[in-house]
Amino acid sequence: MTKPLDAYRKQLWPLPMQLHTQTGAVRRLGVEIEFTGMEIDGIVDTIIQQYGGSAEPLSDYEVNVVDTSLGQFGVELDFSYIKRISRERHESADTNDLEELAEAIVGAIAKQLVPFEVVAPPIAMSDLWQLEDLFVNLRNCDAQGTHASAKNAFGLQLNPEMPNCEAGTILNYLRAFLCLYEWLKMRCDVDFSRRLTSYVDPFGKDYIRKILKPSYQPNIDQLIDDYLEFNPTRNRALDMLPLFAHIDEPRLRAKVDDDRVKARPTLHYRLPNSLIDDPQWGLIHPYRDWLQVDNLAMDKNRLDTVCHAYRNYLDNPTANLFTNWSHSVSQWLIPELL
Repeated sequence: MTKPLDAYRKQLWPLPMQLHTQTGAVRRLGVEIEFTGMEIDGIVDTIIQQYGGSAEPLSDYEVNVVDTSLGQFGVELDFSYIKRISRERHESADTNDLEELAEAIVGAIAKQLVPFEVVAPPIAMSDLWQLEDLFVNLRNCDAQGTHASAKNAFGLQLNPEMPNCEAGTILNYLRAFLCLYEWLKMRCDVDFSRRLTSYVDPFGKDYIRKILKPSYQPNIDQLIDDYLEFNPTRNRALDMLPLFAHIDEPRLRAKVDDDRVKARPTLHYRLPNSLIDDPQWGLIHPYRDWLQVDNLAMDKNRLDTVCHAYRNYLDNPTANLFTNWSHSVSQWLIPELL
């Protein structure tokens, strides 16, 4: 039975215009957040205290939290080398003191430079509000986000499930995102440390112009091929590779040889900072901003209007001198989500 307070909190979370997939299931959304300030055991305990379940360690730097009320969480130090050598040591019967010491030294250094990452299970968007409590509890345990240090290029990533995987739907999402990118960047106030990296690079102007042409109506093969021609990398603010791997993995692997790309029927939105230590911030803020993209993609007339205006802006060589697109586009946003 839902508690009255929980029912009220649930009502505060808006839902996308297209709530269900083509199978009729409620669309899900995965969340990944990076931070420091805690040890892995403390992070795991915080998850278990909130949602139940039990810990299944894979190494000293990777733990799955299984059988929680929301599904399986992953907690890991975001450094593939130390995870690999730690797994190898755990799986080997021939480890020695020197190897353990070397791993401990590398691990101690890594903890000073890279974040821990919590990977939440895909959660129905109608239940996503339940994840906010974890953010609050991590903050209360001194989790530190992007602004805690100049070196903290930490992010929050959203993985919204697609309503369907048809070429026209995917194209509409790409168009909506490209039109709102400048506004999203302003809203996220992307930290300088993250802008110095290539993790959230913007799309190039040539690709943007190609995508926004009204005559561009590709089938799924052409859509994937064109994307990979211009963007053969994970390092985009909206990473399409997981979705395209889900649709046609051989086609993607022929152009992108990166085992970090995991096939799934979702987009991979990487722009927001991780502000886990800010009491005025929560998951609901980047989620609401993402819904502007999601709902614009589902509103064909409004999307056509915004695309037309953005094309005119891009084609005007003096536009940047007199107008700011991140402000101009706000006239087409949904006020209730701001």
